[in-house]
Amino acid sequence: MAAFRRLYEQQYAVALFNNIRFVIEGGGGPQPQLLQRKVPLENKSIFSGSLFHYLEENKRWRSRFLFVPDSYSISYYDSKAVSTKRQHPKGTINCAGYKVLTSLEDYLDLLADSLPGVKAKTGSSAFLKCATQFPLILWHPYARHHYFCAVSEKDQKKWHAVLQDCIRHTNDGLPEEDKVQTPAFTDAVRLYRQAQGHYGTWEMMCGAPSQILSNLVMEKLLSELRDLICPRLKGKLHERQKSWMLISDAVYSLVQGRCLAQYEELLQRCEAARSSLEASIRTDMDQIISSKEHLSSKIRAAVVPKAEKLLKVSIQPYISSILDALMEPTSRGFSEVRELFFKELVDMSKNIINEGTKEMVAQHMDKISMLAFHPVKMQSCYEKVEQLSLEGLQQRFDVSSPSVFVQRAQILMREQMDNAVYTFEQILHQSLETQGTEELCKTVQRCQDRVLKKFDYDSSSVRKRFFREALLQIFIPYMLKQLSPSCLSELLRFQEMIFEDFSPFILVENIFEEVVLHSVTKDIMMAVKEAAVQRRHNLYRDSIVLSNSDPSLHLLGDNPSIDWAGEYGGGRMKQVVSMIQVEDSDLPSPETGAEVPSIRDIPEEDGQQEEEEQEVEQEEEQEVEQEVGQEEVEQEVEQEEGQQEQEVGQEEQEEQEVHSDAANPPDLSSASVSEEKRIQPEEQRKDSEPLEGETAAGVLEDKDTPSDLEGEQRFPPPPPTGAAERSSAPLPPPPHDGGEAGEEGTPTSSAAPQPPQPPQPGGDQTAAGAQ
Repeated sequence: MAAFRRLYEQQYAVALFNNIRFVIEGGGGPQPQLLQRKVPLENKSIFSGSLFHYLEENKRWRSRFLFVPDSYSISYYDSKAVSTKRQHPKGTINCAGYKVLTSLEDYLDLLADSLPGVKAKTGSSAFLKCATQFPLILWHPYARHHYFCAVSEKDQKKWHAVLQDCIRHTNDGLPEEDKVQTPAFTDAVRLYRQAQGHYGTWEMMCGAPSQILSNLVMEKLLSELRDLICPRLKGKLHERQKSWMLISDAVYSLVQGRCLAQYEELLQRCEAARSSLEASIRTDMDQIISSKEHLSSKIRAAVVPKAEKLLKVSIQPYISSILDALMEPTSRGFSEVRELFFKELVDMSKNIINEGTKEMVAQHMDKISMLAFHPVKMQSCYEKVEQLSLEGLQQRFDVSSPSVFVQRAQILMREQMDNAVYTFEQILHQSLETQGTEELCKTVQRCQDRVLKKFDYDSSSVRKRFFREALLQIFIPYMLKQLSPSCLSELLRFQEMIFEDFSPFILVENIFEEVVLHSVTKDIMMAVKEAAVQRRHNLYRDSIVLSNSDPSLHLLGDNPSIDWAGEYGGGRMKQVVSMIQVEDSDLPSPETGAEVPSIRDIPEEDGQQEEEEQEVEQEEEQEVEQEVGQEEVEQEVEQEEGQQEQEVGQEEQEEQEVHSDAANPPDLSSASVSEEKRIQPEEQRKDSEPLEGETAAGVLEDKDTPSDLEGEQRFPPPPPTGAAERSSAPLPPPPHDGGEAGEEGTPTSSAAPQPPQPPQPGGDQTAAGAQ
């Protein structure tokens, strides 16, 4: 921590100077076309349900109710009732740095690697016997492990997606909004690892700053502890493994406490000196910039020849192959995001054709508004990027694992989905305020086309930026590792050229890295530009810049998220991404290592019938009953008068029919029409009956219903913009889980007449014209 403290104080001053200079001079790339939600998950819950949890204290499996709030930390309770009463959980899991495993064999292999040199005896059994054959294990290299079991394969896949989403979110890194502390911290960590001889990507750069610092300490401390403690462990293999895990977790907790205290003290000291540093920067800004440029020219003259030689021999031959390895799965993932977004809007259009009301639109938008944070629905998009492989290049360029790039691409995919949904939400709400309900389907289509064009442009910009950053993360550490030994002696003499007043803001190490970065940036930019020209990558060319193409849209950027349930649904719907809540009685409580006698599917509920809402509804119903009591007396009187008038009208109608039958013979066409009218109310009554699994937020959709097949024929999804290959071989649609409560759309009526075909989306023509 003392070594890190010196590096952080140096990088803090440099980051402060760079931030002030950027604010004064301006800069940045093209502006995004889609709007960005400021607080995506405010007062939203992600997931909940029951799983078997292994209790290490008494070596038993017990049913636990798991709840995932908007912070993506997993809280587990004894029961659902305890969670509803807002009591303290039995425990909370911070998923930063974890891996989720669905195989006991994979977990045992990782355990064996944690104790090298210790081999299991033949016939020895593992210390863990799963309650079911569907395990879910959270593994961490230093912290405590958590063991869960699902009751079915479907439930295992569902929870696997949820746990992966929690890990992905907590591994996302530090907030980019802080332009001083975040770059100072990341640069200090990178320089510290380089001083220890570790270049390249690092998987444990995840979590809060105190967790990252703890991982930095444990990276070196763990091997020393293992050599000291492991020879003294006694007992069978699984007993030694369990003892080692407990020791590692205890040490990790101690290290986190120390790192957190020292890091907070370091932040306070830097923030206290910030005002004086900022005053010096603003006073001597021009002199600092001139001095830095003069020093950069000297370092560039000494470093660039060596860097260009290394670049020509060891970097340029591999740029295209690495870029292709990054582009293929990433582009498939973003295309899947577009298809999923388009499919949800098509489902909404099919349903509002038959019942075109604002309440129906609100029901669908209440589910679509949090589509980007739905772990199960987004899983099909994330799986496309997980196919990314850098095999054969990892050892050459010191890439620890492609998971660093996979998780970053998945985070960008989620952001693009949320931006598209939020933009569509704002445009549709504005249209509903100015228009009636006569042409709801056409309004949805126009908003959909408008958003898809913007999504295609932003998707291209985000992917190109991701490719450039990934290539730099691969090549820069390799070049620094090769050039540092030969350039180190020359860099020392440049330190004397810096004025003492400017020394906090000008560091030779930073300028050296900037020179190396600029030397390789030109080749990377050229490679990405050449790839953008190829249509198979579905990227816009850099010459196409849509700046301020829709100024009226950006006026909506500061609007909050729309409460569709409260505005159009009467406040009865509760906005959640997915609440799959399970009653505790449906999960058996097996003894230690005992197999579950009978495995039943988890009954899925809507999760919106909370006890608090029931109390509010009861109070409302009592008030309504008092008001309605007087109206019922008046209605009875009106019904008696109406019955008398109806009897008189029927007698007159029968007399008219006798005269008309005598004058006109019966017609077959009229008989068929009357038969159709007789059948229609029966089918409408069937449609009005609640389906199995119906919830307050919507009705589960059966994929094989005839109405859906007809709807798909009416609304064929267009191919993504500029994707010639994918139009001939379309990607499979995302998996349809009919058992998910509150996930799918409302099924259309099979007896509804064929509506006129709405206009098809015109995204391809517009994109082609733009290109």
